[in-house]
Amino acid sequence: MDQASLDVVNQRWPTQHPERLQLYSLATPNGQKVGVALEEMGLPYEAHLVDIGAGDQHTDAFKAINPNSKIPAIIDPDGPDGAPLAVFESGAILLHLADKTGKLLPTSPRGRSEAIQWLMFQMGGVGPMFGQFGHFHKFARETCKDPYPINRYRDEARRLLGVMDRRLAENEYLAAGEFTIADVATFPWVKVLSGFYEASEVLGVSEFTHVTAWLERCLSRPAVQRGMEVCKRP
Repeated sequence: MDQASLDVVNQRWPTQHPERLQLYSLATPNGQKVGVALEEMGLPYEAHLVDIGAGDQHTDAFKAINPNSKIPAIIDPDGPDGAPLAVFESGAILLHLADKTGKLLPTSPRGRSEAIQWLMFQMGGVGPMFGQFGHFHKFARETCKDPYPINRYRDEARRLLGVMDRRLAENEYLAAGEFTIADVATFPWVKVLSGFYEASEVLGVSEFTHVTAWLERCLSRPAVQRGMEVCKRP
């Protein structure tokens, strides 16, 4: 990341500790992933709230970090070559932080592969499908009278919950028998179903007993509790 781009970002979100990792985010499920990971890893960071309701994500300053205009994004002042590195996409950020710190990602090739597989399961399935379900369930019921979208995403959300439930029936966490970036990526999206989306009854979330028990295990971690609060609106 060149100095001119850094200057644009710093003008919009002034940095008090430039030697620390800089987080640009909001406490949505995708944003919470990185806040939780940073707290779990104990990596010094500085957090900047990106108000997506006000359009912060479409500014030139934010596009200098993420050309796709989506939170979260980070600037690592100590990138792989010692120069600042901007990273966008929550899954890519989690992998970057795990490799940087050696935490939340197993070191064995088999365990690492397992964790990355379940991370991709969240990125390609849980996040997009739960998000589409939440949109039609909470925001589009009055404007979209066709039942097809809500039925499609409801059924797919339940199918994905079933996949997780079967996995968690025999495993305490999603991958490699330990709490990893796969869990960090996934549990905020499960939590939002019964929280912000108010959809626990529609989805029958309580039927997935292994998922709900796993969610409670994740939420009981002190670092998780701190991370969930990062970049919350005042």
